[in-house]
Amino acid sequence: MFGLGKQRSRFGKFLDRHSILQEEIAKESGVNRNTISRLTKADDNRPSMKNGSLIIRTLRKEGYEVDYDDFWDV
Repeated sequence: MFGLGKQRSRFGKFLDRHSILQEEIAKESGVNRNTISRLTKADDNRPSMKNGSLIIRTLRKEGYEVDYDDFWDV
């Protein structure tokens, strides 16, 4: 999985560092799996505020101290 040359966003790198599967985040947050995949590919991609807050809320519930600004520019 690692080192395959795929580009990753800050969000994608965070998921990789903490061994969090995209499918787990999608299931727990209720955000579409394709949206999660798009967000992990490049920093240019930003979620809507609704989806972003769902993702952040899910990560916080899992014990990670993260904020929207950690991954995406406002």
